[in-house]
Amino acid sequence: MLSKLNLGCGEEKKAGYINIDIRPLTKPDILHDLNKIPYPFLDNTFDIVEANHVLEHLNNVFLVMKEINRILKPGGRLILKVPHFSRGFTHAEHFHSFDVTFPLYFNEKFTKIGFSGVKFDLKEMKLQWLAFFHLMPSIGYGKLTILLLKGLSKVVSFLANLDPYFCSRIWCYWVGGFDQIEFQFICVK
Repeated sequence: MLSKLNLGCGEEKKAGYINIDIRPLTKPDILHDLNKIPYPFLDNTFDIVEANHVLEHLNNVFLVMKEINRILKPGGRLILKVPHFSRGFTHAEHFHSFDVTFPLYFNEKFTKIGFSGVKFDLKEMKLQWLAFFHLMPSIGYGKLTILLLKGLSKVVSFLANLDPYFCSRIWCYWVGGFDQIEFQFICVK
């Protein structure tokens, strides 16, 4: 059986995962401040770590990535969803935003001062134009509008992912920015 961690679960607790969060209100399996390292896990514990819109709230992204590398098994999978820089600071508690260059910091062939000291191989990277459909009704969007936006988001996201580097550099602002960028990494030790 795979050991799985949902890092910063918030209200999205996942069955089959250990759900960890700082807020007691969300009733996580483990209550822990993710800015406090080390995390309460042994080295090489998890096959999968997921963090859905968590890293942007933490103080030191590269220190957290080192800690995730420590608790992932070699070959383990890390799935990150974070705000794309074009819309990264739309939330008052965001300290960071991300772009397509983020994976370079985990490649030892990147510049000497750019390499973070831990290795992750990028397996997939996807831009998503709109990502928070579940919040739209609470801010006044109707069902038909949400349905149309979902279709439009699929088209814009598809076009963006034909070349995420070009999109991120050249045309992302033409469409009002992208809500999120997803990275899927493999842990290298």
